[in-house]
Amino acid sequence: MENRNHPPEGYSIQLMSSEHFAEISRICEMVYPTERPYSDEDLAAHHSLFPEGQFVVVHEESKEVAGAHFTLLLHLSHFHLDDDWETLTAQGTFSDHDPSGHTLYGADLFVHPKHQHHGLAKMLTNATRDLVARQKLWRMVGGSRMPGYGKVSKEIAPDDYIAKVKKTELVDPVLTAHLHDGWEVVSAIRGYLPHDEESAGWAAVIQWINQECTPPPEFDISRIPKKNS
Repeated sequence: MENRNHPPEGYSIQLMSSEHFAEISRICEMVYPTERPYSDEDLAAHHSLFPEGQFVVVHEESKEVAGAHFTLLLHLSHFHLDDDWETLTAQGTFSDHDPSGHTLYGADLFVHPKHQHHGLAKMLTNATRDLVARQKLWRMVGGSRMPGYGKVSKEIAPDDYIAKVKKTELVDPVLTAHLHDGWEVVSAIRGYLPHDEESAGWAAVIQWINQECTPPPEFDISRIPKKNS
């Protein structure tokens, strides 16, 4: 398998361990100031359930954690397409992690503000795609914030906003980056992160298909019903 993870100079990918917990919580406080940061207990649970799916990127000179990406395995047929983050992660505990699941769900990806704009989010994304390939999973799925949408939500419907971002008529700080990294937008959904005012309460379901192990047609994610349809 070709390794797509070519780290920016001065950074390295590691699997999360207990020595990273305190730094991860501090980064969460900076990146998500309105949300409760992960506790040591939360992170220990993630590590216990699925250690190979919890990644950190470390700045080699300072030994600081520069970012993290947390994942779990799910059977998406057990959920609705528009279920929120709390539902998909069992309130952030990852207790719904299913070792037999065919989909890697990207629960969280964040980068320390002083280490942003160095390609670390892409580096972390590539690490998880390598995991998808190694474990012969069908796909990876996530929820993309749309922090540019709040400014235009009264003028543009969410699906139209996504279409304009895909056509590069508009640039969204998060969704545009996901599209550049090869993600496909499946649908706009309301309430994925209910307190995300910048996104006006909306998000985009995004997926990346493992071309070596494409899901059977009956498991096409677009066929999963929405609870609010």
